[in-house]
Amino acid sequence: MLIIDVINDFKFEEAPLLLKTFARITDKIKDLKIRCKEKGIPVIYVNDNFGQWQSDKQKLVEYCSKQAGSHLVKTLKPEDDDYFVVKPKHSGFFSTPLSSLLNELGVETLILCGVAGNICVLFTANDAYMRDYSLYTPSDCIASNIDEDNERALLLMEKTLSATTSPSEELDLSAIIGKTKENKQRTIY
Repeated sequence: MLIIDVINDFKFEEAPLLLKTFARITDKIKDLKIRCKEKGIPVIYVNDNFGQWQSDKQKLVEYCSKQAGSHLVKTLKPEDDDYFVVKPKHSGFFSTPLSSLLNELGVETLILCGVAGNICVLFTANDAYMRDYSLYTPSDCIASNIDEDNERALLLMEKTLSATTSPSEELDLSAIIGKTKENKQRTIY
């Protein structure tokens, strides 16, 4: 499970719009994270560094916990056993160790959540698709500044990137895990 840019300082012009839509998905992401962890699915935060080049996970969370939207950041803050990748640009794969981490964990399928759906989530999904990952982007776990932009991003992910975009409650995590194990067994032969 990739949780994208939820640790956020919301210091940009359209932040009030994104805060409003992000508030609607925060509990859905939290619930899905709990379900994933119960099934042993690794949780990886992929986060912008917001110009905090000397930050680590703890410093970044502390910084964003003091900014606008701090209650949302606190709701979704990483736990000690979660992975955390800092990114300099839109895609979680660009100039980050994400590919190496996913390879080390043996990941073949990604569940993408976070903000903004039409930018960082979409760009990460695109790069994941180009690396042959199977994609799930629950429609109730991504948000963009404008709902219409979010709907277009979901449509692009579904039609172009072959992502499953059903709501998070409809994700059968056991089936997703089973499909991944089946693919690995086929690779062995």
